[in-house]
Amino acid sequence: MSRFLLMLSVAALLLGNPLRTRAAGPTTAPAGDQEALPIVLPKPAYTETPKNLPLGVKVEKPHGKREPFFAPKGSVNLSLKKPVTSSESDPVIGSLDMITDGNKDATEGSYVELGRGVQWVQIDLGAVHPISAVIIWHYHGQARVYHSVIVQISNDKDFKTGVTTIFNNDDENAAGQGAGKELGYWESNEGKLFDAKGAKGQFVRLYSNGNTSDDQSHYTEVEVWGLPK
Repeated sequence: MSRFLLMLSVAALLLGNPLRTRAAGPTTAPAGDQEALPIVLPKPAYTETPKNLPLGVKVEKPHGKREPFFAPKGSVNLSLKKPVTSSESDPVIGSLDMITDGNKDATEGSYVELGRGVQWVQIDLGAVHPISAVIIWHYHGQARVYHSVIVQISNDKDFKTGVTTIFNNDDENAAGQGAGKELGYWESNEGKLFDAKGAKGQFVRLYSNGNTSDDQSHYTEVEVWGLPK
């Protein structure tokens, strides 16, 4: 060992060995003021392998159980029982209040069906809140992919100003909100969680444009998690 390296080693021992290589530890541990959201999942409704996709539809790989999502302590489901409006005031099936009624099961009578083409639903949280996550359960009774999924947050009920888009896979700009770059995804009992990164707003708007099984848009449940007032 050279004299230089020997001196470094002695210095390391004297200083508590700062040169020692540390074992890799968890990198996703929550901060002290965070905790895992207590998300309750419905039962899986299908076990079959997803079917082949139509040409041009790109999706992320199907995943297993989602990892816990950490948010500020005290976060709650702000959207539970909150009023819902839509681009289609009279759904084909169901009523809009079912979207925030707490029922996420993939059963008959548990989902809302909107008509063909681009549609949106909007939740009024009643006040401005910092939002940690938005979770959508479209119809998940079978493996399917919904098109032009966009999730936006705003203080403006008309979504003309101050709009924050936290997800957009509308690659053809069918909804006129700008072309999105995110991939589509298979529906499952896990729903799809979108990280809102603390964006503040009173209104949450969700777009869709049919799916790989039919031309309709369906919503089973939406949860908006954040800090209460």
